[in-house]
Amino acid sequence: MPVVPLQEILSDAFARRYGVPAINILNDLTLEGVLAAAVESRSPLIVQTSVKTVRSIGSDVLYAMWIAMTNDIDVPVTLHLDHCPERAVITECLDRGWNSVLFDASSMPLAENTRQTVEVVAEARRHGAHVEGEIEAITGVEDDHGSDEEAQRLSLEASLDFLDVTGVDVFAPSIGNAHGSYKKAPVLDAQRVSDIVAAHPVPIALHGGSGLSDAQFQDLIARGCAKVNISTALKETYMKSNLDFLRATAEKDKWDPPSLFRAVRADVMELTSALMTQFGSAGRAG
Repeated sequence: MPVVPLQEILSDAFARRYGVPAINILNDLTLEGVLAAAVESRSPLIVQTSVKTVRSIGSDVLYAMWIAMTNDIDVPVTLHLDHCPERAVITECLDRGWNSVLFDASSMPLAENTRQTVEVVAEARRHGAHVEGEIEAITGVEDDHGSDEEAQRLSLEASLDFLDVTGVDVFAPSIGNAHGSYKKAPVLDAQRVSDIVAAHPVPIALHGGSGLSDAQFQDLIARGCAKVNISTALKETYMKSNLDFLRATAEKDKWDPPSLFRAVRADVMELTSALMTQFGSAGRAG
């Protein structure tokens, strides 16, 4: 089973209306932790890498880590490049073996976004890979990408035309969601998800998942949000876990890095497993 195409994971989730966590990893420890949680929870998993992470670690090393850690895995997992506006990085990751990419051309005029997305879809198909697309920027800055200014939402017709012309496999609409931590409870346009899915059945990617309520998650997943992105929650868990452990270590004056790694890994696993239960993907891998 191990590494499978993105579409194989999302087609079942979309048909049966559960959500699959798409978690942005930061390094080898977080990659190991989320994969271990997937095995323990018997859940499919989408592992995401930001452009910043690709550049920080290097695509060769990052992909080598991925291959090594998924070699014997027995639940469906897939490797996805998140929010990438740069065609060169898209090509680099597809050439290395990423299973899917989000070509984020939302800052471009719609016509140019559509034209280039068609090209990216064709390029991905040559690698047996899949593409997520979007036409409106998701509010918030994440890994040095994006803006805090809310983008204007385009019409339903514009979304459907983009889907028809480009043939993307996953679509990420703006529904009032945002990257980062919400300053207040977001007011989401959930009906927009239903309208898109009713007119063009395609798995929807829910960005800005960190901080939404359980009721919001359940409603949006039921409407077709099969891919649920989590980045901020993982970053906060990782850094706070390190901080808590190091504070306790300083008090005891006993310095043991492997113990730190085990503690942080356990916290990453706990977060990931909880998300899999919350989104309904736990147990879906048999």
